[in-house]
Amino acid sequence: MERSEILTRIVIVDDEELALDYMKRLLGELQGIHIAGAFTNPFVAKDYILLDDIDIAFLDVRLPGISGIELAHQILEHKPHIQIVFVTAYDKYAIQAFELNALDYLLKPVTTERLIKTMNRILKRDDQAASMPENQPSVLQLQVFQYVVFTLPDQQPTVIQWRTKKTQELFLYLLQNHDQWVRKSALIELLWPEYEEDKAYSLLYTAAYYIRKTIAPYHSFLEISNTNGGYILHTQNVLLDTERWESLLASAPQMNKESIPYYVKMMELYKGDYLQEYDFWWVESERQRLHKMWLSISLKMAEWYRGNSQPEEAISIYEGICSRHPQEEEAYWGLMKTYSEMNKNSLVIKWYDLLSSVLWEELHEKPNEQITNWFKEWQMAHA
Repeated sequence: MERSEILTRIVIVDDEELALDYMKRLLGELQGIHIAGAFTNPFVAKDYILLDDIDIAFLDVRLPGISGIELAHQILEHKPHIQIVFVTAYDKYAIQAFELNALDYLLKPVTTERLIKTMNRILKRDDQAASMPENQPSVLQLQVFQYVVFTLPDQQPTVIQWRTKKTQELFLYLLQNHDQWVRKSALIELLWPEYEEDKAYSLLYTAAYYIRKTIAPYHSFLEISNTNGGYILHTQNVLLDTERWESLLASAPQMNKESIPYYVKMMELYKGDYLQEYDFWWVESERQRLHKMWLSISLKMAEWYRGNSQPEEAISIYEGICSRHPQEEEAYWGLMKTYSEMNKNSLVIKWYDLLSSVLWEELHEKPNEQITNWFKEWQMAHA
C-alpha cells in the first residue's frame, strides 16, 4: 500500500464470526488502517456507520434480514462519499455490485495481495476526488451543549463575542425557537420587562441590529427577519448538536454487545447540559428535558456494563454522572452496588458517606429510603 501515513477508518460487516475475525486480521496487518467497527448485525452496523466518520465499508453480500446490496443502498443514500467493498463467496452478485458503483468486489477467501490492490485503488480514487471542486453545500455546525460554538468546514471552532449580554440572550432565545415566529411583545416581556414600552422597543431593535451584524459572516446559514410584529431566525444547512443528538437517540437500536459502541459515540455528543454556561431562566425547561434523557441513557448504559461483567466501564459512567451532577442518587447507588459485587467494601462505604454528605450540605436531606435500606442490609451482611 502507498501513503501509509493516511489513516483510513473502516467498518466490516459479516454475519459469520470466523469470516469477520479473518477480515479484521487481514486489515489489521495493513498500515494506515483503523478498524472503527466490526459487526455481525447489519442493522446495528448501519446505525454506527451513519453516526461515525467512516471511509470504507466492507459488506458481506449475504446478511440476515437484509442483503449487503440493499444495505449499501441505504448507507449511500445518507452518506454518498463512503466507499463500498463487497465480500462474498459467490460471484453471481458482481453485476449488481458494480451497478451500485461499488469500489471493489472481493471473493472469499480474501488474500492479502488482493486486499492491498483494493486499498491502493481506494487511495487513487481519494486523490482524484481531492483534486475536484466541492459541489456539496457547506454545513454550519452549532454546538449548544454546555456553551455556544460555531464551526464551519475546514475552519477552527469559533466562540462568538456579543456586543451585550442581552444581545446574546435574544439570539439564543430566537435560536431555541428557530424558524418560528416570535412576537416582539413577548421578547420585551422576556428581556426588558422593567422598561417603559418605548425604551424597551428601542433596546429590542438595537439588539436585533447587533445580532444581524454579528452573524453577518454566517449569512448563508442564519438570517433574522422582522415580520408581522415579530422576529424569525431562519436557518439553512445548520446542524444543531442537540437536534442531532435527539435524532440519534430516537433511532438508537436496542442496547446489546454490538450496539453499545453506537451509544458510546452518541453520548460523546453530549458535552454538557444545554446552554450550561448561561443563567437564563427560560433555558431551564429545555435543559432539564435533555438532561433527563441523558441521565436515563447514562444509567442504562452503566447498568448494561454491570450486567455484562464490565465493572470498570460502569464505574466510569457512574462517576461521570456524580461529577457532573453531584445530587444524582442513582449514580451513587450504582457505584455502591458495583463495588459490592467487586468485594471492595471500603469503597461501598466511601460512596454512601459521600452521598450522605452531599445531600446534607446541599439540601439538608438524607439519602432516600430505598438506598438507606439497601446500605443497612449490606452492612449487616458484611458485619
